[in-house]
Amino acid sequence: MRKGKLIYYISTAAIFITLEVAALGMLNYNGPLQRTWFGKAGQGFMGWIWGISQNVSDYFSLREQNDALAEENYRLTVMTGRQRDSLFRDSLARMIPQNSAAGDFIYTSAAISKISNNSQHNYMILDKGSSDGIEEGFGVITAKGVIGIVDAVSENYSYALTFKNHNMSISARLRQDGPVGTMSWDGRSGNRAMLREIPHHIEHSPGDTVYTSGYSAIFPQGIPLGTTGNARIVNGSTYEMEVTLFEDFGSLRYAIIVGNIGNDEINSLEEQMQ
Repeated sequence: MRKGKLIYYISTAAIFITLEVAALGMLNYNGPLQRTWFGKAGQGFMGWIWGISQNVSDYFSLREQNDALAEENYRLTVMTGRQRDSLFRDSLARMIPQNSAAGDFIYTSAAISKISNNSQHNYMILDKGSSDGIEEGFGVITAKGVIGIVDAVSENYSYALTFKNHNMSISARLRQDGPVGTMSWDGRSGNRAMLREIPHHIEHSPGDTVYTSGYSAIFPQGIPLGTTGNARIVNGSTYEMEVTLFEDFGSLRYAIIVGNIGNDEINSLEEQMQ
């Protein structure tokens, strides 16, 4: 761009000098009337040349400014995205220390490399695998709830069924001291689930919070999942409640993989008793 601009200015200067020489030569061979006419014509032409030169100069200057602004805007956009990701990681770290054991569970932070949201059997890929201690059957959570269960692992990645999958359900408790039921995705909306098997004599109100029950060997107790909405009695004995999930599956970037370090022993004991 700078080279073209320099060539333009050199060409303009050459035309200017040529016209000036020609005008001076003509003035030597003409009378006062011709001098006046050529003088005005020369001034007009020079004004026109100057206007073009100034417009071109302004154009290149404006374009350079726009390029600089576009570059700065891109830099700020990237920086904002990194800051947002950093804040999200910090929120997870405050909830559960990275790669730390707490009680019977071990927690590992992971980035979500891929996630599907538009089918009845949604899944996600996480960037932690067997080399990080991840095993099949581990849970996947965020600061806003349960989002999946690991179904398969490779050395560096994990494949997990998301909560928005017809093959997944979790044990959930109505309020922190309430009864336990089973919660699963409603199969239609992006952030709705159904809490079932709640005894019909239990008092409840729309807006009650639903938590993980702790009765599952996969997830710790007390993780907030969502809030209740409409409810109806099924078969005359239990409630079926709508639950609005806290987590937005459309914006997931990071997660915590949680594993029960005593799960193998529990499974072995259950097999012995069968």
